[in-house]
Amino acid sequence: MERKKQFELKTPDLGDTDKIELIKWYTQVGDLVKEGQEILELVTDKAAFPVESPINGILSEIRVPAGAVVQKYEVLGVMELAS
Repeated sequence: MERKKQFELKTPDLGDTDKIELIKWYTQVGDLVKEGQEILELVTDKAAFPVESPINGILSEIRVPAGAVVQKYEVLGVMELAS
């Protein structure tokens, strides 16, 4: 059985901020996502930041639900590369 390549979606470095909140997932587990498509939105005390998919793939796991406060470089979800 071939194992699919996985990619971890991590909180990007949004600068010097104490609080980053994941406010919305635009995709669900199992959704096919294209590179550059917005998949979630983060907000800090300064601004909202849409996060785009870095790959063409399928969202296979959501590790952090909407409404959660996250840290820089925290794994938010997992994607599998589309074949």
